[in-house]
Amino acid sequence: MARAIFIWILRVVAAAILLQTLYFKFTAQPESVHLFTLLGIEPWGRIGTGVAELIAAVLLLVPRTTLPGAVMGLGLMAGAIFFHITKLGIYFGGDVILFSYAVITFACCLGLTIIFRKKLPQLLKLKI
Repeated sequence: MARAIFIWILRVVAAAILLQTLYFKFTAQPESVHLFTLLGIEPWGRIGTGVAELIAAVLLLVPRTTLPGAVMGLGLMAGAIFFHITKLGIYFGGDVILFSYAVITFACCLGLTIIFRKKLPQLLKLKI
């Protein structure tokens, strides 16, 4: 019972963070446009990332597809963390909050991937 609750907490936290950022991406809010312009991938990078995050969030919330959603979330958040560290920077204000959200989501997805790791070969279609 406690394990199931813990898994749902990880799912909901990761999905909630992924979903709440979609408003900014899909409505072309100035903060989001600015970040993706700095990366040189505005508007397609912003829209594509938003679509990928939406898919990952939905996959996370469906128990049968939690592992693919977690792996997808890991990749997306690894990219976000990488770009914050290398190009966007981390400073007090909006960016430190976005960086924190990326780290929290990455940690939740990593936890889910570890919990469901025995299904990973099946996901990758490997026979180990």
